[in-house]
Amino acid sequence: MRPARSTAAIGCLVAGAIAALYLWSGQGRSERPLMPNATVMELLSRADAGNGARLFRQCAACHNISKGAPDRNGPNLYGVLGAPVASSSPRFGYTHALRSAGGRWDAERMNAWLEDPQRVIPGNRMFFPGVTDPWERADLIAYLGTQGSTLLPSPADRGAQGR
Repeated sequence: MRPARSTAAIGCLVAGAIAALYLWSGQGRSERPLMPNATVMELLSRADAGNGARLFRQCAACHNISKGAPDRNGPNLYGVLGAPVASSSPRFGYTHALRSAGGRWDAERMNAWLEDPQRVIPGNRMFFPGVTDPWERADLIAYLGTQGSTLLPSPADRGAQGR
């Protein structure tokens, strides 16, 4: 690893640890009902993309999400939902594990990834412990869906589906 890349990796590890402490402290948690058997699509019908944008600030330590923005220690995530795995940024050096995973980043896969990246694709370089709260994962996915993706229904459509 080059020294600059090593420093960036350490920075992302620190940012991930801070994000994990923030999320585990309950400060990012909303007061929405527990829905233990809910699918990610059911949660997305009531997800809050604004809260997802706030939660994404922690992801921004390693990821950009603006169209055309450079990669950081992680790839730019603009338009990631609906894109093939390991392809949202042509400039980023994805691991062999990610390049070999196949498939697309749909809501279900992104939900599993956000919960535990190493379980979903062992051998990836994303040093992040995961987001334990299913509502926060849904909020993050809803936000990602507003950033260059047409994979998810609009917020108005999601609300209509939840009725």
